[in-house]
This record gives sequence, structure tokens and C-alpha cells, in this order.
Amino acid sequence: MQKSKEEFLVRVNAVSKNTLMETLEIEIVDYGDDFLVARMPVTPRVHQPDGVLHGGATAALAESVGSFASHIFTDLDNYFVRGLEITANHLKSVKEGYVYAKATFLHKGRTTQLLDIRITDEADNLVSICRLSTISLPKKK
Repeated sequence: MQKSKEEFLVRVNAVSKNTLMETLEIEIVDYGDDFLVARMPVTPRVHQPDGVLHGGATAALAESVGSFASHIFTDLDNYFVRGLEITANHLKSVKEGYVYAKATFLHKGRTTQLLDIRITDEADNLVSICRLSTISLPKKK
């Protein structure tokens, strides 16, 4: 199982080439039956002018991991996923290291999904709490 999990992570991260996820160096690092975890380095590339993690970069991390979770748990042969709304409450500043975003489902419906995304620093301190709602729409055939 471990090897297939590693292969899955390689495949899922390869999809991020030439996207905002690659620009922000967001990487999916773990998943389970109802969650997905991504990490992003905190460097000057994602700082606001006063040298701490920019809230917009945090929101981009949250939307990326939440949308990816919805994609992974959706029948993509017949449906596509789009974000509907994201909220973010920023609780702690981070200057360096990595932040981790764990997306878990609060609701996993056929049409709409609601995810709770908790962003923590390397010491597992809560940095931000985000909520993302997504929608699964049928593909036109």
C-alpha cells in the first residue's frame, strides 16, 4: 500500500505543473479516506511587505487543497468540480518554514461539498481556519 500511496502522490503532484500550485510550491503530501494534506514553504515569495505569510497565499493554499480533495473523491469521467466560496480566518503569523493545510469533508454530497481546512505551522500551531464549498457539475457529452 505504501508504494501505491507514494505513486499516487507523484501522479497527483504532476498535475500541478504550470499552475498556481507550482508557482507557490504547493505539494500534496498525504491523503486518506476523507482528508487531503498539502504543504507550502513560507519564503519571501509568499510574504506580505512586512515579512510574514500573506493571507492571499494562505487562501490559495486552502483553496488548492480543498479543490484537490473534491476532485480526488469525485467521478471525474462524468463530473467537473468548481469552487463556490472560500472563507479564511487568519489567527497566527508565520515568517518561515512550512505551513500545512489539511482538508476534511464536513459534507460530501453528490452536487455540493463543504470542506474544513486547517492550516498549521511546523509546530502544529493553528495559523488559519478556512471553509471551502465546491460543486460537482455534469460534463456535457
